[in-house]
Amino acid sequence: MSDPRHVKLASLLVNYCVAVRPGDKVMLRGGHISLPLMTEVYKEILNAGGHPFPVWTVPEFQEILLKNGNDDQLTHIPEPMKVVIETFDCQIALWSENNTRTLSAIDPARQRLNQSARRDLMEISMKRSATNEFRWVGTMFPTNAHAQEADMSLSDFEDFVFSACYVDKDDPVAEWKKVSAMQQKLVDWLVGKKKVTVKGPNVDLTLSIAGRTFINSDGKHNMPSGEIFTGPVEDSCNGWIRYSYPAIVGGREVSGIELHFEEGKVVKATAEKNQDFLISTIDTDEGARYLGEFAIGTNNGIQRFTKSILFDEKIGGTMHMALGAGYPETGSVNKSSVHWDMICDMRDGGKIWVDDELFYDSGHFLLLDS
Repeated sequence: MSDPRHVKLASLLVNYCVAVRPGDKVMLRGGHISLPLMTEVYKEILNAGGHPFPVWTVPEFQEILLKNGNDDQLTHIPEPMKVVIETFDCQIALWSENNTRTLSAIDPARQRLNQSARRDLMEISMKRSATNEFRWVGTMFPTNAHAQEADMSLSDFEDFVFSACYVDKDDPVAEWKKVSAMQQKLVDWLVGKKKVTVKGPNVDLTLSIAGRTFINSDGKHNMPSGEIFTGPVEDSCNGWIRYSYPAIVGGREVSGIELHFEEGKVVKATAEKNQDFLISTIDTDEGARYLGEFAIGTNNGIQRFTKSILFDEKIGGTMHMALGAGYPETGSVNKSSVHWDMICDMRDGGKIWVDDELFYDSGHFLLLDS
């Protein structure tokens, strides 16, 4: 018997997040772990009149490729993937892992080579997404591995995930429309603003948002969502930040990260754990040492760190910044094969000023509190 939450989540992904229309070509990515949800999503795509193209993902194959592939194989882009990114209307990705640390022993240089080869496709995807030609969303199918990372039982983690997506509610779409309306007030206020100053126990930064656009992230790309974000002027960030939580990527946990910026560029980077991996990643290409994103999490329904960026960057009371590629719809022109989000808790006295007006204090937007 299907979990009714799978049915609700499938409907949300297909009909709200990417809004499949009759005739749309839709790539559906998932694996054997996520099959219960994948099955329901497939049905919903058909119900919406779309043409589903299911792509079976096997995490173990990526490990085998990175361990055994030669340089030509590591940089090869399969033609079907190019066709999807360049011509399809939608992509729905269901992320699930049996082991979240499968790639932790892989040589970082091989990971960088593999990732760098996908830079052009990443740029095409971002450009088509910015114009709404390519509508995409990703969500997580809960597994024991993800639950263990979050220090939760599987049943508790399932409840957490489905609650964060509002599929435990009678009308999930109505809930996301409330989030959208709340965030739009913030986005509207930020139109035309120029300077951001961030100060707190773990941060002292200034950056420019002149000519840039804040985006209302209301569940159309990530499910769950709950953030507003922009792309800072590339050479504008100055100061330092010490990230509160580990940044996890490529099977590695990098903790105690501190970055120092001068004229937008990271000029000093340290970490208490896996510092060498931090340095090697931000040296992937020129754009990896510059910011592609500045964002504030708004989802007060997410209050615990789970070691999954899908949820953690949305934690109400936090801000995050991403090194590397920026989203064109924000006005960002930073290009990189890297997009690495790192999170700073602001609930302990962190403040954000916009054009010298206090906008955010200890996890609260003054505009919403007034």
